[in-house]
Amino acid sequence: MIERIAIITGVTEEADAFAPDATTHRSTVGGFDVRHVSLGRRSIVVACSGVGKVNAATAAALLAHVHDAQLLMVIGTAGKIGDHAGDCFFLHEAVQNDFGARRPDGFAHYRGGSWPIGPADTTPFRAMEAPHCPLPRARVATGDAFIECPDHARDMAAQLGATLVDMETAAVAQAAERLGLPWMAIKATTDDANGESAGDFSANLTRAAKRAAEAAEAVLSVDLSI
Repeated sequence: MIERIAIITGVTEEADAFAPDATTHRSTVGGFDVRHVSLGRRSIVVACSGVGKVNAATAAALLAHVHDAQLLMVIGTAGKIGDHAGDCFFLHEAVQNDFGARRPDGFAHYRGGSWPIGPADTTPFRAMEAPHCPLPRARVATGDAFIECPDHARDMAAQLGATLVDMETAAVAQAAERLGLPWMAIKATTDDANGESAGDFSANLTRAAKRAAEAAEAVLSVDLSI
């Protein structure tokens, strides 16, 4: 039975949207502002790591150790780079879109943490399944760049088989694998990774953060077994 969970988000609005009415207290862990939430028998810590892979992986590793987490979870927002129907997704697979080898004929993608030598390898990190979750499944491509180019978005979708893009999930997934922990992620979309993305992200952030947080609360309201 999973009872201790660490949730990581990229921005404050995503963290604050989770269980806003629950009884909580706050602490500071390694420079991260952490909110402690009790949901039934579950002890959950929620931290806004800041955007980017290093921030997300650092928060995940720290919270896993300090909170003795049994599950790492990412919630929040993402850009849509494919034709997947829907606006909120359970991310069952994650790849890094900027890890690999830069070659004269282009960029070869590799699984995060592997040697970027030889044949390309886009084997994804796979999430813990949540069979009761009704959300559509999606693969996310994670990188340290906010995507505002539709051509690049289409290339990533074609090369990596992803339909969403974000800046946290695959980093947390890689950290979870190194720590021997399961992970899962839920993201709602704010934009289409194009020239309008910056404005769309700002306009849709609150709504999408609330959508993802409520979906995460529903997933965590039932028993989860490793």
